Amino acid sequence: MKQTATAHKTFGIFSLPVVVAALGYFVDIYDLLLFTIVREPSLAGLRIPLDNAPQVIAASTQIINYQMVGLLLGGILWGTIGDKKGRLSVLFGSIALYSVANFITGFVQNVDQYAWARFVAGVGLAGELGAGITLVSELLPKEKRGVGTSLVAGIGLFGAVFAYFVYQFTQDWRLCYKIGGGLGIGLLLLRISVTESGMFHSVKEQVGVSKGNFLLFFNHRKRFRKYILAILIGLPTWYVIGILVNLSNRFAKELYGDNAIDSGRAIMFAYVGIAIGDILIGLVSQYFQSRKKALLSFYGLCVVFLLLFYSPLNSNDSSMYFICGMLGFSTGFWAIFVTMGEQFGTNLRATAATTIPNMVRGALPLINLMFVNLFQKTWGWSLLDSGKVTGLLILGLTFLAFYYTEETFHKDLNYTEPD
Repeated sequence: MKQTATAHKTFGIFSLPVVVAALGYFVDIYDLLLFTIVREPSLAGLRIPLDNAPQVIAASTQIINYQMVGLLLGGILWGTIGDKKGRLSVLFGSIALYSVANFITGFVQNVDQYAWARFVAGVGLAGELGAGITLVSELLPKEKRGVGTSLVAGIGLFGAVFAYFVYQFTQDWRLCYKIGGGLGIGLLLLRISVTESGMFHSVKEQVGVSKGNFLLFFNHRKRFRKYILAILIGLPTWYVIGILVNLSNRFAKELYGDNAIDSGRAIMFAYVGIAIGDILIGLVSQYFQSRKKALLSFYGLCVVFLLLFYSPLNSNDSSMYFICGMLGFSTGFWAIFVTMGEQFGTNLRATAATTIPNMVRGALPLINLMFVNLFQKTWGWSLLDSGKVTGLLILGLTFLAFYYTEETFHKDLNYTEPD
């Protein structure tokens, strides 16, 4: 581990880079979650019969899987660019790509076109959070970066709430995607005034330092271990959102029969909870002077509300919406989880912070593979049994990874990773 001695300017938690990063994540989440909000009306618009549950779940799974695979591949692409060319290069390039993809999504005519449009959008969306969080982490002093990144995540996550109300106001899923494209172009113009990280500039000038080399995560045992653990600690978020909340109307039917659950509304409640949780977890982390203690607190809450989700107490629409909101709150550790990319040196930090959350998002197709293809189609399990066993496996991996993850609260970020 090589220290870099170049001094650099630091910023406050309400400075322009933090505000712009928060707005960037707001647009990112709007676009990322829009499909889950307009899922059924958009499928109906493509002539998928909503009373055919297997066909709806298959089409939904295909589209979201394509989007998440795009995020996974895009995370590697933009992370590498972020460490080679700079954090701002990623923020400009990625937003241009997903803005165009959103406009295209507004014109799709079948499920395959829909899936490929979301794949391209996923590649673009992959760069937003990691580059923004990396920039904020490197521009803020270490005693403030936990609060700063929590503000970015907390404010940004309200993008899902905004997406829900945009659809409620317009009742036009195609227009919602076009509005997302317009928001991206507006953000692109706002980004012009944001400064680059001083840490990146100091490393850029160094000769003989490998920058943005994704393979470096795999050529050193300790570094590889840290990388895999950083991915596994974030898995519960997309199990909760991608399966339980996204299919909350289908779970409600299994749990208590006839219901009027709107999965888009459930997503909205969940993301209100996540946003509040992400703001609060920064303060909890600050109070404990520990990332890990804050994470453990929220993991405990997640277990409690997962038990409630599958219990007889979840017996009507009000309880389902409440539990979805609280599950969202309990998985509001995204800001701290993403900040764990600070375990890596400046020459790999953007690659880590961009690929790690997108590896988690990209794990959703694997989670869906267990949930739908293995447990339901192959073994014939019910929706509830498949959900429970999938959840147990996810939580088991997460707690194991958490146990072996190092604390990073007081870590100095001004260093580089050796080859």
